[in-house]
Amino acid sequence: MISSKETKEERFDFERFSIGKYNGIFENLNPEERLRKLYQYFDEDEILFTSSFGTNSSYLLFLLSKVNPKQKVHFINTGYLFEETIIYKNQLSERFGLEIVEIQPLQQEHALTFEEEWWNDHPKMCCAINKIAPLDKVKKGKKIWVSGVLGFQTDFRSDLGIFAPHGDLYKFHPMIDMEEGQFLYEMNYFGLPKHPLAEFGYGSVGCTHCTVKGKGRNGRWADSEKTECGLHTHYFTNKKELNESK
Repeated sequence: MISSKETKEERFDFERFSIGKYNGIFENLNPEERLRKLYQYFDEDEILFTSSFGTNSSYLLFLLSKVNPKQKVHFINTGYLFEETIIYKNQLSERFGLEIVEIQPLQQEHALTFEEEWWNDHPKMCCAINKIAPLDKVKKGKKIWVSGVLGFQTDFRSDLGIFAPHGDLYKFHPMIDMEEGQFLYEMNYFGLPKHPLAEFGYGSVGCTHCTVKGKGRNGRWADSEKTECGLHTHYFTNKKELNESK
């Protein structure tokens, strides 16, 4: 979907990709408009679209179903998810007509985290093996990673822009500046289904061992300083920069 005013060089040359420029272009658009405009710059096979099928996931998936339902949605099944999350995934994929691609951690490494209960003493490594590593292979060949994080969820997320560098690609956050009230209003207005555990006091839902009831993300890794699994932080190293530093 290249416009007549664009050239492939302008479109694909990430050496000249300006975060400030594109944040400015997308700034005054709403989340649906941002998603539509993204496809003016990138083809669907250049875009990595992921969903955790957590408590806030239905809104972005709803937008995707309106903008480009052919876009594959990658879902990381850590092996520690609530049964309700799998049910919710199936419900949303059927309702929105989306193709869900499930990815899983390596069996042997996952088994080690289970046998030694790494979520207790090594939660960062548990996330790295069961959440981050499975996605690393999927990232190859992608240029943009679409994520449904919301700025009001955590202090870290509130500092993110619409576009942000992330390893060898760029994260795209079409919903990042939505106010919580606006988000909840639109969820209700469009009649979007909530995660089955939301009505039982779970504001955010991840793996069973690291999720308890709580408002917002307060129930994730409760009683610890950990607030992110690593997918949305700068966990991924820019491989080009790493190679040049050797």
